[in-house]
Amino acid sequence: MKASSTRSVLVTGASSGIGAATADLLARSGFRVAGTSRDPDRAAQRLPHIAWASTDVRDDASVTEGVKRPIDRIGGLDALGCNAGIGIFGSVEAVPLHAAREQSQTNWFGTLRTLRAALPELRRARDARVAIVGSLAGRAPIPFQAHYSASKAALDALAQALHNELFGTGVSVSLIEPGDIHTAFNDATDFELVRNSSYGERAARCREVIERSLESAPGPEIVARTILRALTTRNPRVRYAVGPDARLVSFARRWLPERVGLRLIRRHFRV
Repeated sequence: MKASSTRSVLVTGASSGIGAATADLLARSGFRVAGTSRDPDRAAQRLPHIAWASTDVRDDASVTEGVKRPIDRIGGLDALGCNAGIGIFGSVEAVPLHAAREQSQTNWFGTLRTLRAALPELRRARDARVAIVGSLAGRAPIPFQAHYSASKAALDALAQALHNELFGTGVSVSLIEPGDIHTAFNDATDFELVRNSSYGERAARCREVIERSLESAPGPEIVARTILRALTTRNPRVRYAVGPDARLVSFARRWLPERVGLRLIRRHFRV
């Protein structure tokens, strides 16, 4: 990467949680930082040192303009952090299809739109980095959060395929996989999407485990530091698992039979 005084980065979903912590840390580390938000005026009150763009990652034209305008303001693009995302809770059977589509439109297509808009500029830089924020749920899917987990599993495949497509272009791609992280994202997760579930106490117990785990989880700064490392280290890794549950999930996926891994997930979430 270039000297810190000349590096420019765009972070999506930068107004809160992991995105806000990342944008702030990158700015304090010498990056020229642009951030996207659906409410940039409010975001600017919290992080006035960031160049903000009004962007809805669910909309093609909004993303195109939301990437172009910040690039013009910060002078090119050397790095990209794809972070925008939402979460929903409910069984595969009961979650309405419109909610499942919304989950996919934000987490999967929102990332895809951003990449398509930014990659030409990143390839021109020829010494660029991309950090895609996935989740350990992509490798250890969460019961009653199948839609969220599936969107993150899709980002896992996307990051690996993109890594190979960009090999030799000077653009490196890393997947960032947070586990439980305590952020405002958790407050925005729609746990009331399915009030009268046929799965009754099992879903209620799972929700209780999720909420309790998130309350005691580390803050978003731990993920921001990992993203900074992925964007600045000489040889970035393809995958960075982050958080107290990172080692366990990585070990289980590598060494345990699927049946055993699924049993451990059921026990953890009390389903």
